Amino acid sequence: MALHRDRMDINCDMGESFGNWVMGNDSGMLPHITTANVACGFHASDPITMLDTVREAHGHGVMVGAHPGLPDLLGFGRRAMNITPEDAYAYVVYQVGALQGALQVHGLELHHVKPHGAFY
Repeated sequence: MALHRDRMDINCDMGESFGNWVMGNDSGMLPHITTANVACGFHASDPITMLDTVREAHGHGVMVGAHPGLPDLLGFGRRAMNITPEDAYAYVVYQVGALQGALQVHGLELHHVKPHGAFY
């Protein structure tokens, strides 16, 4: 049996700016996507960027997912790190919890989780 889809998910990584450092054109992409993977602060982003990205995504009807990474801001989460499974679990719980807080401010729920960089 063939599956038919009425729509296609267009997904984008975003919320990767940090302080005065701007990474990407999130505002320009949001009108064209359906789901967003929002960086959660370890490989990129900060609390202000996370809150702003969630607010803007909500305004465009974009579903938001967490994009947790390794604690490697200088390497953008792409360097291999020697961590235990317990470390990995704690890193994901912490980062997803931070994004869930930003989502709750807007009455939203987490849509998905997509690991970043060397995390997978």
